[in-house]
Order: sequence, then structure tokens, then C-alpha cells
Amino acid sequence: MTGDSRAALLEGWRVHLAEGRRRSLHTVRAYVSTAERLLDWMAVMDGRAPSPEAIAKLTTSDLRAYLATRRAEGIGNSSAARELSALRAFLRFVGGEGAMIPAMRGPRVKPGVPRPVSPDEAIALAQDIAETARDGWIGARDWAVLLLLYGAGLRISEALGLTGEVLPLGETLRVLGKRGKTRMVPLLPQVRTAIEGYIALCPYPMGKGEPLFRGARGGPLSPALIRRAVQGARGRLGLHDRTTPHALRHSFATHLLGRGADLRSLQELLGHASLSSTQIYTQVDAAHLLDVYRAAHPRAEG
Repeated sequence: MTGDSRAALLEGWRVHLAEGRRRSLHTVRAYVSTAERLLDWMAVMDGRAPSPEAIAKLTTSDLRAYLATRRAEGIGNSSAARELSALRAFLRFVGGEGAMIPAMRGPRVKPGVPRPVSPDEAIALAQDIAETARDGWIGARDWAVLLLLYGAGLRISEALGLTGEVLPLGETLRVLGKRGKTRMVPLLPQVRTAIEGYIALCPYPMGKGEPLFRGARGGPLSPALIRRAVQGARGRLGLHDRTTPHALRHSFATHLLGRGADLRSLQELLGHASLSSTQIYTQVDAAHLLDVYRAAHPRAEG
């Protein structure tokens, strides 16, 4: 591969992510950087610039060796899991339709008491699911659903219960929660962009009374499909078994609390009927902070 062909491959990868998959600017940069590092590593190992054919033939052992090099450079489990997700997507892009992607479990996150999914893990999970979807619009759909759970704190039933009546999207979203109670939740720009990206690709019309998120045949999207997708992704990324769709909502609450949100505001955002349901996050947040402290200071005592 010449310098020009390398540049063309990386530019094609960038365009595929930005325009074909509608990924955020941050994700595009991260995934292109991963591809660049892989090509550099292959050149060092082989003594010459890698061809697309050589890239498509990479094995599980090759990926392990590459990630071992990255770990030696100091990246942690979450970053390694995200890098593995980017590698799989790049190999799928280079290999084309029907490409055989090496099977490999990501680095396992140490189990412990219930704790939130980290931001890196949440994004890596959503990206892995989106990249492994059989169709671009389905990947965009799953990306949007998971960002709603993590970025707006919705229950999966609430996200999948949304209809075309919420369109056009604004800065807030009206959500129908348990016992028919409605609430307004802020809609972050990244979440709004993800939903709008899905809508642009969805082959089915968005009528006022129609479900916003559709299954492959146009019917309402089943929660079981999202749960199954999360289960597969957490295995590929080496995340804990407690990483479920509900864990993303759990993480939304814990991260807000850690950034100074008060319990009453959190109760309203989550749609809890009583404050006691919200107070559990004070215990979880304290446990998470203690985990972080112990990880940073191995000799620290409880």
C-alpha cells in the first residue's frame, strides 16, 4: 500500500463513519485514529505498508498482539474495549460484505458491588451494537435507543413507547412513565442528533400515532431485541454481566448525582413516585467513589 492508497483508505473509512453511519465527530476521530495506529503497527511488524488484503486477513492472535502493544502504552480496560470495537468495525469495512471478523473477548472489567457503567463503557457498548447491526438504519436505531437510556435516563419501555408525536424534537422530551404519569426530560444535543439520524435512515413513515422505533419489518421494536443486542456486545467487550439496558439509566442517575444534582431533581428526571426509590443512588455513588479511590491508591484502607 502506497502513501496515497493508505490516505484513500483512511478517507474512505472517515466518510463511511461520518456520512454512511452518521457517527459523531468525536467517534469519527477516535475510529480513524485507531485505524491509523493499526496500519502503523502492521507496518512495523511486517516491515512494509499493509495491503487491504492483509488487513482483511488479520486473526484473533493479531488483534491480541496489537492490543497488548496498546496496553503496554498505558491504556486501561475501558479504552481497550472501545479500541477493540473500533478495530472490528474497521475490519468489517475493509473486508466488505460477508467479512469474517476475528472472535475475541475484550478485557474484563473487575466485578464488584452494583456500580454505574463508565461513560467510555456506555459509548463503547452503543457503538459496538450499532456497528454490528445488519443494516445501517438498524444500527442508527439501536444507537439512538441506547443514547436515550444513557443520556436521558429513560426506562427501555419508555424509550420504545415513544411515538411520532414527539416530532419535531426540541430541547425537552415528554415521556410517558409508569402508572401513566408523564414527565419532561432534557434532550441533549447528542441524543437529539442520534434520533434524527435514525429517522433520516428509517424506511418507515413516522406518523403521529406510529411507534418512533421500529422493528425490521416496521412493527414496534421489541425490548427483547435491545436486551439481546446488549448481551452480545457486553460479551464482545468484556463488560460485566450486570451491564444491561437498565444499567444505562442507572448510570445516568449516578453520574448526575456525582456532579452535584440534588435528589428531588433526580427524582423528577427519573419519574420515581417516591424519594426513597431515588435515595439508593446515594449509596451506589459512594461505593463507586470508594472504588475509584482504591483503584487510584492501591494501599488505601477502607
